[in-house]
Amino acid sequence: MSDLDAEEIDQADDEVSSIEEGKLLDYITDEPVKDTPKEQVRQRIARALFHEYGISVEDMVPDFKMKVDGRSKKIDIAIFEPGAEKTPANLRRIVICDKEPKTGSRGAYKMRDHKQAEKEFGLLYDAMSQEEARNCRWGLWTNGLDMFFFEKETTRFDPIFHPRGDWPMADGTLGSRTVASQAQLRRADRDMLLTAFRRCHNYIHGNEGMPKDAAFWQFLYLIFAKLHDERRPKDQPPRFWAGMFEKQVNGKRQLVDEQFDPEGQKAIRGRVTRLIDEIAKKYQDTLFKDNPPRITLSDRALGFIVGELAKYDLGRTALDAKGAAYQELVKHNIRGDRGQYFTPRGAVDLMVAMLDPLPDERVMDPACGTGGFLVSTLKHLDAKLRAASDIALDDESTAEFLSVQEALRAFVEHNLFGADFDPFLVRAAQMNVLMASNGQARVFNMNSLEFPAGHLQGVAQARGKADLGSMDVVMTNPPFGSNIPITDPNILKHFALAHTWERTEDGGFRNTGRLQGSVAPEVLFIERCLDWLKPGGRTGIVLPDGILGNPGDEYIRWWLLRHCWVLASVDLPVEVFIVEANVNILTSLLFLKKKTDEEVRAEDLGQTIDYPVFMAVAEKVGFDRRGNTLYKRGPDGEELIEEVEHRERVRVGGKSVVRMLRRKEKTLDDDLPRIAEAYRVFRAENAVPGA
Repeated sequence: MSDLDAEEIDQADDEVSSIEEGKLLDYITDEPVKDTPKEQVRQRIARALFHEYGISVEDMVPDFKMKVDGRSKKIDIAIFEPGAEKTPANLRRIVICDKEPKTGSRGAYKMRDHKQAEKEFGLLYDAMSQEEARNCRWGLWTNGLDMFFFEKETTRFDPIFHPRGDWPMADGTLGSRTVASQAQLRRADRDMLLTAFRRCHNYIHGNEGMPKDAAFWQFLYLIFAKLHDERRPKDQPPRFWAGMFEKQVNGKRQLVDEQFDPEGQKAIRGRVTRLIDEIAKKYQDTLFKDNPPRITLSDRALGFIVGELAKYDLGRTALDAKGAAYQELVKHNIRGDRGQYFTPRGAVDLMVAMLDPLPDERVMDPACGTGGFLVSTLKHLDAKLRAASDIALDDESTAEFLSVQEALRAFVEHNLFGADFDPFLVRAAQMNVLMASNGQARVFNMNSLEFPAGHLQGVAQARGKADLGSMDVVMTNPPFGSNIPITDPNILKHFALAHTWERTEDGGFRNTGRLQGSVAPEVLFIERCLDWLKPGGRTGIVLPDGILGNPGDEYIRWWLLRHCWVLASVDLPVEVFIVEANVNILTSLLFLKKKTDEEVRAEDLGQTIDYPVFMAVAEKVGFDRRGNTLYKRGPDGEELIEEVEHRERVRVGGKSVVRMLRRKEKTLDDDLPRIAEAYRVFRAENAVPGA
């Protein structure tokens, strides 16, 4: 056995510096600023201005001082004409920020419209109305959840501030009737996509009065419609958009944003309804066999959500960003009552990295929940495919993007499988994979412990496609706990580990042939994962530590060593499931390789083989027991920072260019990525045991 000690895991990078407690680094200036709730909102917006809108940080100034009605005021973010002097005459956009509101006990914030929040806009209106800022056309007021965009119209009298659904890109304009349908979509910044998802869900749950689960499915249907629209033929116009149209207002014609106008909202509904009808027909035998999608939102809510999502190119947004936004949404809305806890993304990514699935391997999660392991596998393969072809995510051609997408789609449709007992989780997993890959996942609604028997509809669908003994890689976080035991003898009789075992004279164990009355599900899932593997296949499984240490479970460990090569074991800290599921339990990730029948027989005849096993203990996972983010600290307790390069492809002057930005950032105190790298080194030095 070889140990990975804490000192190896906790090695810091050579080039690091530190930052004072209670400070964060301003994305615009790269200098320390006080960490406050309002500042956190401003930093999210600053990042989005660079990553989403293509605005250079060199054209932004935080806390810009200007005279407003004779008094000195600070503009949270002032944006100037590119390359121009930083004076009010060269102001083009301004941002006013406030701290993010609390969501309350219901977990939702009631979203406001422009009129309801009008009292918040005093400074923004006044600053943009100043004569010296007459060229400042665009404004944004935000508290992190509410986001109110404005376009200023200069008149002979007071300026008019028109509500808008968004800002244009750095060199763009919203000055034509159909610009929203023609403008180039943009890849979403991770934090802003998460914010957009939260805004949409809050609007449905808080403004429409829907229960959280109903709100979740309405939102998911609209994401599905958005993805369907993105895959339309190039010669067809988009339908999932909220544009602008001319309308008679107060005796004159002016541009009106569809999402804020009853007439425009009805036009949006017409387009989206046709999309929903198409996906209902296309997936009527799979996703929507028993429950076809139907939009029950009001016109106003539908207009809001379409306006939020239409600006993004979800297909070209990074898998990590989409996965983070999706998981954050689902974990607060779909939580099972049978030990189904959604695995934190860090642990999921670690398991996938250590199992290292390949593009030609068949991968399965028999308790897939919302598809976290499936999507992490796609992210892993996406990185592999890009590395093999030297394709950068932020500097790719359309042909390169399509080649990677086609490879991922083919993998999803032929080599990626999942199963879950809960039909709602099955559908959520299918949509998660679809959003990541544009491929329809083979996720089956069935009880994996019964398969190939069982009464659920997924059983027949899985036979011949995901048979036992057909997988190269199986990974899962099964439901576990003694409070949800498996007691059905018709299930138990098919599992060796569901029987009573007795110790033999040679120190081994013998199956007595007597069934136990009840068995914890995680025990059966260990055996079922191996059942699904080909000989030589490998599995990773999340297990409570008791199985690996309790004296009464020694027969399980003996059985595992007889049938498997142990590749690795990683202990996780208690924070992982306290934060995720409010469950105080220690868990481990166990990695195994299934022995061939010949290897089992050889060991039974005494041909034992010694081999090294990778073992690690994760002490930090990036957050504490309350869910607060943890950053690495130096010897004196100061938070460490390191320089990170940001790249973003944007359009400037009609041409596509890549902008680069180096910024210092705090270093997340997370052992899991370092454990993954240590395992890679370990495997380079130690061959995988067995044939």
